[in-house]
Formats: sequence, C-alpha cells, structure tokens
Amino acid sequence: MQYLTFLKSQVNKFEKIKKEINDTDDLLAIAESENDDSLEKDIQNSVEKIESEIIEIDLQLKLSGEFDKNNAIVSIHSGAGGTEACDWAEMLLRMYTRWAERKSFSVEIVDILDGDEAGIKSVTYIVKGEYAYGYLKAEIGVHRLVRISPFDSNKRRHTSFASVDVIPEIEDNIKIEVAESDIRIDTYRAGGHGGQYLQKTDSAVRITHLPTGLVVQSQNERSQFKNKATAMKLLKARLYELEQDKKRAQVEKHYDEKGSIAWGNQIRSYVFMPYQLVKDHRTGYEIGNVTKVMDGDIDQFINAFLSKNLPSFKPIK
Repeated sequence: MQYLTFLKSQVNKFEKIKKEINDTDDLLAIAESENDDSLEKDIQNSVEKIESEIIEIDLQLKLSGEFDKNNAIVSIHSGAGGTEACDWAEMLLRMYTRWAERKSFSVEIVDILDGDEAGIKSVTYIVKGEYAYGYLKAEIGVHRLVRISPFDSNKRRHTSFASVDVIPEIEDNIKIEVAESDIRIDTYRAGGHGGQYLQKTDSAVRITHLPTGLVVQSQNERSQFKNKATAMKLLKARLYELEQDKKRAQVEKHYDEKGSIAWGNQIRSYVFMPYQLVKDHRTGYEIGNVTKVMDGDIDQFINAFLSKNLPSFKPIK
C-alpha cells in the first residue's frame, strides 16, 4: 500500500504539471488574441512555478538509491566552542525544520539535549516525507558559522562548528520463513537435578540452521513438541536479528560512502560578518542572502550537490 501511494503521487505530479502547462498555454493564447499585456505577470509566475516543479522532478529522478525514498533520521551535534556552538546547533535545527515545512514534511524530535546556557548540545529527529533521506543526505558533514557572537560582551568574531548526520529510517517488514530442508533437528535427554524431575525421555530439542550455522535449543518443557515450538521461535528471532544486522551494515556502508565527518573538513560555511555569504565547499555554490538560507531555503545547495557531474534540466531563459 505504501508503494502504491508512492506511485500514485508520482503520476499525480506529472498530471498536475501537464494541466498547468495547458492552462498557461490557454492564458498565453488569450493574451495574444486580445493583445492584453496585463496577463504577462500571471503568465510569467505560472512559467516559473512549472519550471520549479520540473526541476524538482528532475532532481528526484537522480535519487535512485535504495533508501532515497525513505524518511530521514537526522542528528545534529554541537562542536567545540561551548555556548556559541550549542546556539549554532539550534540554529541549524531551526533551518532544517523550516526547510521541512516548505516541503510539507513532518518533523518528530526523538531526543534532545539542551546546552548549559543556551542552544542545544545535540538533537536527533525524524523527517517524514517522500525522498526525505534522498534530499538530506546532501547535508551530511560539518557546518561552519562565522559571526559576531551575541554571547561575547566584547563583540568579537567567533567561529563555531556543528556536525550533521543523516541515515535512512528502515521499516521492520522482514518476514522470516524457515524451510524444512534448511534445518536439522536433534533430540536429547534434558538435564536435571535428579529425583522426580529427571527427564526420562528425549524431550529436549536442538535445531541447527544449516545455511547460517545458527544453533538454538530448548529443554524447559516436558513435551518434545513444545520444546520444538519454542526452539523454532528462538531460531526465527535469531534469523530476524541477523537480517537486521545485514541491513544495518548496508546502511553504514551507504553512509560511509558519503565521506567521514571530521572537524576542520566543513562542507559548508555560513558567514554573517564581516560580509554575508553561504558557500558549499564541495560544489562551489554560494549565495549572499544568509537570512534566506537560515529560513530554510537550502534547496539550491541540495540541488547543486545531487546534480554534480550529472545531467540536469536546463531552466528556461
């Protein structure tokens, strides 16, 4: 059902753009036939909106990774610098929350540690929305802030760091099936303390899962049938955990490929003073409107990162 909802949303986006193009064509035809210049602004706004939507779809076509469509688990950690760094971490949380609101994504904070005086030391939250991880993986790394500190009575310029980690949220939808040919069942006499409780029959059960080598056993029940059922439950739980370990290793590998996070290797700098500039050091993309960026307008940086060395939609001139 989730996959069906996703496919429907993709088709709806296409149909919506197609309708907007047709409506704009009709508006243009009216303007030309009636020589009405008053419609020019409406037509221009419509064209810019369509262009923006096509760019977003073009970008989503590049998000073909296994986890790109998933929700994102984001962690922000303040770096060295005490209160200043904690305040910067909170500013980043606000920036990403504003960005999520622009995308109509929801944000659920699952863990937060406040700073001693202001800001936050760390926060972990889930961004829920289509392609949340695909977009936000572009933000993994160290973010650097340069500004006149509001916490410094001498009004000196300070440099602060905060790291952003992003991993995909993985659904627990693994179904464990155990084939009879994949297991070997051995029975044996259960151990005991003697007397009336000493097992006189081979009621204990040991199950070996041949493909993985996992071994489980149960001897607490007097019935061999019950011990077998218990051992099968144990085996399925072990196999489930093994499958989860594989998925976790897969995610870690996917994460490691994005590069290690280390202080001094910032991916982006946000300069408030002595001039205003936000620059991404990986792509070279920069913008002078810092306020706009801190209000969540970071799509241009994400687009530049995801489109690097890839063909992309060319905007209408």
